[in-house]
Amino acid sequence: MLGIINIIKYKKLPLVFIILSSILYLIFAYDLARTDTLKLPLLYVGLFVFAYLVIKSSGFYFRILVIASVLFRLLFLFAIPNLSQDFYRFIWDGQMILSGLNPYLSTPDYQMELGALTNFPNQLELYHGMGSLSASNYTNYPPLNQLCFVIANLFPGHSILNSIVGMRILIIGADLGTLYFGKKLLEKLNIPSGRIFWYILNPFIIIELTGNLHFEGVMVFFFVWSLYLLHCRKWLISAIILACSISIKLIPIMFLPLFFKWFKKENGKVNFKKLIKFYSVVGVTLILFFIPFFSMEFITNYSKTIGLWFGNFEFNGSIYYLAREIGYAITGYNEIAIITKIFPLISLSIILYFSFFRATHTITELATSMLLTLSCYLFLSTTVHPWYLTTLIILSIYAAYRYALIWSVVIILSYFAYADIDYTENLWVLAFEYLIVFSVFIWEVVLKKKINI
Repeated sequence: MLGIINIIKYKKLPLVFIILSSILYLIFAYDLARTDTLKLPLLYVGLFVFAYLVIKSSGFYFRILVIASVLFRLLFLFAIPNLSQDFYRFIWDGQMILSGLNPYLSTPDYQMELGALTNFPNQLELYHGMGSLSASNYTNYPPLNQLCFVIANLFPGHSILNSIVGMRILIIGADLGTLYFGKKLLEKLNIPSGRIFWYILNPFIIIELTGNLHFEGVMVFFFVWSLYLLHCRKWLISAIILACSISIKLIPIMFLPLFFKWFKKENGKVNFKKLIKFYSVVGVTLILFFIPFFSMEFITNYSKTIGLWFGNFEFNGSIYYLAREIGYAITGYNEIAIITKIFPLISLSIILYFSFFRATHTITELATSMLLTLSCYLFLSTTVHPWYLTTLIILSIYAAYRYALIWSVVIILSYFAYADIDYTENLWVLAFEYLIVFSVFIWEVVLKKKINI
């Protein structure tokens, strides 16, 4: 009680900014449509301004920043996500498993052709809510993510809102876990622990994860926990937790080659024995997660779905969009089939370069290599949904670069595509977004200039 009184007495300014932020978050959560291209960016930028003011005016005072972090997330608790409809598919997959069905073996379209199930609450509403694109494709969410969907559907009642609340509580819990292990890791690395709040209080993180129910936050929780254990030399447990992260979202799987130089002997040479054991534990754990769903049909469907994300969908691309326009100019056609064969090879080459020719002997070096390889992968991708930046933001906390934080601000411009009924992207708007991102990237990475935040 005394602590709260002291906060009110001595931290009046940050409390004012917290109250103002809360008002904006409430408007964002309960009175906003993603088609409102004026209100959306104004609220979003305003939240970033207040987040900066809350952190700076508090002097990185831990208690008040934790209170703000929890409060802002709880404000979304009963809100229906307004920037994404993916949550309908999450609930659908969870209900499939609870109905005794394998979610990887049929599309929602096919399931509806068979007829509605009596033990499948809100089936029609979920089907129409997820949209035709999701309904026509197999699920691409890994097993541990599916478990989260199941747990959310176990919350009392059979309403969609109850499932939303269930997922939201899981994501908030994961963010608090990231706060705990993220702070401890920063302390171990002798980096100011308050830096974790550039992730935890980042409006992008709060809106895209807690607000829009994307499970990258749960993936990040396991990922940061794994890095903490790795730093503490508990590498076997770290491998298990890393597999949990991959079993939420597949993104961390691209980081596996970067551990090549982490395990070294006293003479500086790679300790292949430990390295192989590390990879084996990750692999075996992943296999155990997938076994309950395994079949040849599962392999076919899952690989097909993953392939679609690399070679068919387009959203908020950067270098890929430039290559696409060049292809149009030369041949008159969208050369996505050719480009998506070349760009993954470039991404793989970059990953291998950082794996074998860059030092990754410390968590800071490892995080920096991960940040740069993932950034290059996203720059070359056909599809960059806003929530894909989540991993970049947490990695930037441990690396020396801040361009990911800038990107988390301007990524809101990608939502301008939804202002059009046909979801048509404005290439000039995207050009403005990436002009800022690449300018900051070049300033920091190429010119080696620091941005102090």
